[in-house]
Amino acid sequence: MTATAPRTEPTTRRSPASRITIALLFLLGITALGGGLAMVLGLGNESTMLPDEWLADLPLIDSWVIPGLVLAIGFGLGSLLVGYGMVRRPDWAWTEPVTRSTGYHWSWAGTLMIGVGHVLWILLQLVFLPGLSALQAIYGTIGLTLATLPLARPVRDDLRLPPTG
Repeated sequence: MTATAPRTEPTTRRSPASRITIALLFLLGITALGGGLAMVLGLGNESTMLPDEWLADLPLIDSWVIPGLVLAIGFGLGSLLVGYGMVRRPDWAWTEPVTRSTGYHWSWAGTLMIGVGHVLWILLQLVFLPGLSALQAIYGTIGLTLATLPLARPVRDDLRLPPTG
């Protein structure tokens, strides 16, 4: 018999900080999935698409497909998965090492990873793409919030595992 991590039940009374975190994960997930798919498929007209001239300054990238896949899969599907994890608290076998090593439901670590990754994504845009846009400021703030809000006591308390015994 193998021991499994204790299941944390979804709570109906989440802290406001947890509700904000969940909302930001779903907002980022939906918009990143849509934006990433648009980049991969080349959807939109000339005024809404990213100029191909910007690719000249990006190392190892010659089309918008790779950035689009990172956006759609990493930040889109990744954020939706972690948001689902915060809402439903599933205890999948493949997430047990994270849960066991942190003492929190795996969605806690997932939120931190999405937040830090998204801050780095925005910083890379600021370094390699010309100009500054309002979207970078908005999504940079979302990333920073997702990287720090899980460290707040109310979110940690909502995702802490019950003591075993």
